[in-house]
Amino acid sequence: MILQIIQIIVAILLIVSILLQAQGSGIGTAFGGGGEVFRSRQRMEKALVAGTVVFATALAIISIILLRQ
Repeated sequence: MILQIIQIIVAILLIVSILLQAQGSGIGTAFGGGGEVFRSRQRMEKALVAGTVVFATALAIISIILLRQ
C-alpha cells in the first residue's frame, strides 16, 4: 500500500518536471520571472533534467517491484 502511494507521488512529480521542460520560453516565466541571469536559468534547467531522470528511474524501479509482488 505504501509503495503504491509512493508510486503515485513519483508519477506526479515526473509529469510536473516534464511539463516544466516542455514550456518553450524556459523555466523563468513558469515561476513569474523572465529576466534571470543566464547561468542560473541554465543551472535550473540542468537540475530539472536530472530530476526527471531520477523520477523516471524511480518510477520504473517501483513499478517493477510492484509487478513482482
